[in-house]
Amino acid sequence: MSRAERVALRRSLLRWYAQHQRRLPWRETSDPYRILVSEYLLQQTRVDQALPFYERLINQFPSVQSLAAAHLTSLLKIWEGLGYYQRARNLHRTAKLIVNELGGRIPSTVAGLRQLPGCGPYTSAAVASIAFDVREPVLDGNAVRVLSRLDGLTGDLRIKAGRELLRQVALQLLPRDQPGQFNQALMELGSTICRPRRPRCGICCWKTSCTAFREGLVGQIPMIHKKGPLPNREIAVGIIWFQGKVLVAQRKPEALLGGLWEFPGGKRRPQESLRDCCAREILEEVGLSVEVVDKVTVLKYAYSHFKVRLHVFRCVARTTRARAIACQRVRWESPGRLDKYPFPAANKALIEALREKRIGPP
Repeated sequence: MSRAERVALRRSLLRWYAQHQRRLPWRETSDPYRILVSEYLLQQTRVDQALPFYERLINQFPSVQSLAAAHLTSLLKIWEGLGYYQRARNLHRTAKLIVNELGGRIPSTVAGLRQLPGCGPYTSAAVASIAFDVREPVLDGNAVRVLSRLDGLTGDLRIKAGRELLRQVALQLLPRDQPGQFNQALMELGSTICRPRRPRCGICCWKTSCTAFREGLVGQIPMIHKKGPLPNREIAVGIIWFQGKVLVAQRKPEALLGGLWEFPGGKRRPQESLRDCCAREILEEVGLSVEVVDKVTVLKYAYSHFKVRLHVFRCVARTTRARAIACQRVRWESPGRLDKYPFPAANKALIEALREKRIGPP
């Protein structure tokens, strides 16, 4: 690609972006903290999903100092329902590190940002480029799709050679002036025009230069790697009653969904009945011997790597002497106060049913 062609592509993209970009709050600020927060939220999450969480988070924690001073539970409560909770824990650790070790200043280089918890290659490049105008390619899924179609890259972009080739394509196009603006424009083009399915090639500002469009390969580029079926997990949990209260447990920080609260229970062993699983897991997790009375519901949901069938039982405790054995904390709580705890999204329906007394004591 000649220098003149690169200049023409830059100009056409930035002109299109100036006219058609979505108005997003993190695009209307130069505050590195707010840009950093947005990039943590946008890991594994679409813009429309992230927006309300961003607004709530910034309203409650308007500065890195306020986030660093907050309890993790407060952040997890705001994050509740967004998923991938490790991002929230990483963001909280990052805020503390910035305040306690970096004098409250967010690093302005890719290398400095890479030292922050959860700030990997994409996030560090995005924050450096958008907040500090560092000339660094930002290769999210949208940018990868646009660039691979533009140059007709049909190889495996997941391997090291493929990633480096893509980075060189991006670097050739990236201007020295306004690299952050260009990176945002490239990602916006991929999100709204050069989509994975039903791309809007007819109105794309790059269609006359796009190899995939010219050769009819838009549907084959980038190479799609099909995933196998997700494994299933059978989980049994207990809503344990004692004198009008139910027992909840907080997961350990290093566990999946660490820091969130849940109803005690766990994974069924081979050949084990769900009732036996529920009683055993409760004993192992919180040290309580319970009577498993009846099943109240089954919930189905999926994570990125497995599916879950959550079997929910009503249980009666013979004592309140629960203790945190395989969890971080335990607490007896009235159903009407469960809303103050951050729970996984799958528990929302249970909490509502408890609060409305559709699930009561046995």
